[in-house]
Amino acid sequence: MTNNHSGDDYSLSRVPMSARTPMWRVLVIRLGSLACVSQLMLGAALGYGMTFWDAVTATLLGSLLLSAVSYALGAAACREGLSTSLLSRWAGLGKIGSSIIGGVIAIALLGWFGVQNSVFAEGLHQATGMFNIQIWAFITGILVTVIVVYGFKLLSFTANISLPLFMFAVLIAAVHLLSGHDIGTLINAAPAGEPLPLAVATTMVAGGFMIGAIITPDISRFMRSEKDVFWMTVIGIFVGELSMNLLAVLMALAVRSSDVVTIMLSLAGWIGATIVIFSTIKLNDLNLYSSTLGITNMLNALFNIKLNRVTATLIIGIFGTVLSVLGIINYFINFLVLLGVAIPPVAGIMIVDYFILKRNRKVLDETRAKGTLPTECEVWNPISMVAWVLGFLVGQFVTNFGIPAVNSLLVGAIAYYLGMKIYGVITCKSQVEFAKTDQVI
Repeated sequence: MTNNHSGDDYSLSRVPMSARTPMWRVLVIRLGSLACVSQLMLGAALGYGMTFWDAVTATLLGSLLLSAVSYALGAAACREGLSTSLLSRWAGLGKIGSSIIGGVIAIALLGWFGVQNSVFAEGLHQATGMFNIQIWAFITGILVTVIVVYGFKLLSFTANISLPLFMFAVLIAAVHLLSGHDIGTLINAAPAGEPLPLAVATTMVAGGFMIGAIITPDISRFMRSEKDVFWMTVIGIFVGELSMNLLAVLMALAVRSSDVVTIMLSLAGWIGATIVIFSTIKLNDLNLYSSTLGITNMLNALFNIKLNRVTATLIIGIFGTVLSVLGIINYFINFLVLLGVAIPPVAGIMIVDYFILKRNRKVLDETRAKGTLPTECEVWNPISMVAWVLGFLVGQFVTNFGIPAVNSLLVGAIAYYLGMKIYGVITCKSQVEFAKTDQVI
């Protein structure tokens, strides 16, 4: 089965080996999603409330958690050639559950697309002094939409250009801010702000990119081997996240402020604008791309509508652009944060089902050899739905213990595993399965 015609990018099928790409192409996209302005803001917040080495510890702990989730889901997707929302049909959620996660991911990333587009437009307006923010928001939104229409290949091409330009601009800004400071002194300096507890800082690191970790399959499905996924994950996290975070930590310790990004963006000429423009464009490409994969899966699962990914991209991109032009997208940020808490339990459920329970591994292996999808999938899995809700509630309301994003993921995973085992004992089944449908696609 192939549905890559007209840039559909295998949104409802496996990615065949003939369409897989070298590791570095996916790595550049991954680095682009990690090395961004929001990562600098995170690092600056750590540097304002922690010593350099405490910030290193928090970043490493948070990065290790993200690496584990990214690699597990990314490796499964690479093996199967499936996106996050499509893989979830055979990894614990069933057709209805996959439609829900597809919808949540689509709405969350559409929202962040709108928010980032506003930042993109503001950066161009400040740099050029031309037009107004609304006109720039329209131009930038349409630009990113056109890039995503052409799928993974143009996504990779854009990242190849924007990532080095962003890194170069950040390096120039960092040299400017750190000039006159002794690095050894900064490493041993006390933070300027109120102390930031290690658990809180680790939460900030892990929670800040958890959605990105969970949509790893959307790009890792184009990789050739699980070894490639491993190196993409390790290099992406530790080069993209660690380098950006710790550079911002040093700058925060140097300028004695958490407002490092504002200072960087105030630099003369196009340096500040370049940081904003190329940070946003590579991040928003991926936001919109994964959003369209989620929405095509949701519409297919709920209404049996096989919407072409290109059509979905145009609709979602234009809708997100209009929201950012009108300025109303910023009122939904709290809602987007709420959706972010709802996503981690899904990772826990999928990892348990695919790697531990292995309920659908046999049929996935058989059909993968043929390049097709299984002919059946569960309509829905009530146990995974309950586990998902429990994980969300813990992540949302248990905020004084541990790391909320990780708590919700672990609770979702444990609740799902125990629920499936207990249900199996009660029903005397060694392999728990629920009602299936042959309307897979």
